Amino acid sequence: QVQLVESGGGLVQAGGSLRLSCAASGLTFRLYAMGWFRQAPGKAREFVAAISRSGSRTDYVDSIKGRFTISRDNAENSVYLEMNSLKPEDTAIYYCAANYVAGVDRTLTTQNYDYWGQGTQVTVSS
Repeated sequence: QVQLVESGGGLVQAGGSLRLSCAASGLTFRLYAMGWFRQAPGKAREFVAAISRSGSRTDYVDSIKGRFTISRDNAENSVYLEMNSLKPEDTAIYYCAANYVAGVDRTLTTQNYDYWGQGTQVTVSS
């Protein structure tokens, strides 16, 4: 079955960096657009970043532009989120998600993804 497993979360001070990874299995990874979402305590899950199946297209929520970078390695069946200049408001559970797109090289910024991981906690202290 399809599995998405996030890793790399943790506790970091404001201004610090973390790199999240998401390892995918049970699917043909290169046919899927990938995304990162997050959910802070008491808030709805929100879109963070997305990348097309080839990696040539990316999208970001405005609040993290210039600080976070999404990337993928189709040979390793993995997607990454490099997070720099972290702020306390970035504290959340971060989820990766996969969306089957077959022949279309596009990103998806809504939550209509086919598969979701269990999430990894990111805590940024002030």
